[in-house]
Amino acid sequence: MSDAVSPLAVPFPALPAIAGVTPHVVCARYKEWGRADLTYVELAEGTAVAGVFTRNVCCSSEVELGRAAIAQGRARGLVVNAGNSNAFTGYRGREAVEQIIAQVAAHLGCPGEQVFVSSTGVIGVPLPKDKARAGVAAALTSEPCGWEAAARAISTTDTFPKGAAASAMIGGVKVQFAAIIKGSGMIAPDMATMLGYIFTDAAIEPGFLQELLSAASDATFNCITVDSDTSTSDTVLAFATGAAGNTPLAGFASPGADAFAAALHDVCRQLAHLVVKDGEGAQKFIAVTVGGAVSDASARRIGLAIANSPLVKTAIAGEDANWGRVVMAVGKAGEPADRDKLSIGFGGIWAARDGQPLADYDEAPVAAHLKGREVAIEVDLGLGEGRATVWTCDLTHGYIAINADYRS
Repeated sequence: MSDAVSPLAVPFPALPAIAGVTPHVVCARYKEWGRADLTYVELAEGTAVAGVFTRNVCCSSEVELGRAAIAQGRARGLVVNAGNSNAFTGYRGREAVEQIIAQVAAHLGCPGEQVFVSSTGVIGVPLPKDKARAGVAAALTSEPCGWEAAARAISTTDTFPKGAAASAMIGGVKVQFAAIIKGSGMIAPDMATMLGYIFTDAAIEPGFLQELLSAASDATFNCITVDSDTSTSDTVLAFATGAAGNTPLAGFASPGADAFAAALHDVCRQLAHLVVKDGEGAQKFIAVTVGGAVSDASARRIGLAIANSPLVKTAIAGEDANWGRVVMAVGKAGEPADRDKLSIGFGGIWAARDGQPLADYDEAPVAAHLKGREVAIEVDLGLGEGRATVWTCDLTHGYIAINADYRS
């Protein structure tokens, strides 16, 4: 993790222990550092699993194997390697993943398809099999650790560990969620350079868990961006051990399904916001809300065009209320928009309405809003009922410094 902490950093929360989930961390020395960089999580037999993965076509073997294994719906083990993404590494990279899977599966006495592996870090360097073998062996016999230690171990350029918790009542039974995530750059929809893991003691059928995770991801992880780049390794996995003892959820007709879905969405939203707040070089957290679009999907695409615009992001970094850049981003999005119906605002204050600047517009309160750590940009297209909110951060000199020196 970086020594410099983001000014938007959030203290690591108290996360509940989840019955049937046992995390461990060790130092495999994937890089020349003294920190833990291999995380192993043992899961109880029968644990349901669901996952969403990057759509980057140059994805890692970890993503390919994980995507294939999700269909069988059960998990016993998770291994996360930090410091090396093992992406674009050919057969050597795949062999390293298969070695880890076989090693953990033999220890647990389970099929290889029930062991999931993620790796994050530099692209194009094969994961060293000797270090992976020794690291996994150490992890399998190590003492369990807490959630914060696991969150730190999965990190790369992150400046603070990230976690989230939630709970829900299902038929009179309280179920709990604990989740950790890493990510601070190469963040964009279709997932990001983001590895996220959600653990719950709820009993739920794998197919329904997949349905709910996909929906929650679409409304949260696929609504954040730091730099418009989509990573080769993005993965979010949800594990449900069933240890809470509730009647298993099989669909929305199951009592408590709505509460579970809401809690899962809340956890995903918390995690997504934390990733943006640790955006590389970020000084400001930006919410872009687009209303009046022809559809929700159109609103989100317009929101992302604004959130990904270097001109908009640098204006916010400079605390410049240059609403003309927002107009530009709306116009380039390729979505239905009418210049003469467009309205733009910051922090609840409209700067332009119906295609023209307000005659009594006072920039002073907008300038004051832009000096804060959290900035709101509002757009009303005046065309329909479509609405979406996306989240991003400003673009600063810090982002350039981090990425220019990433391999140094």
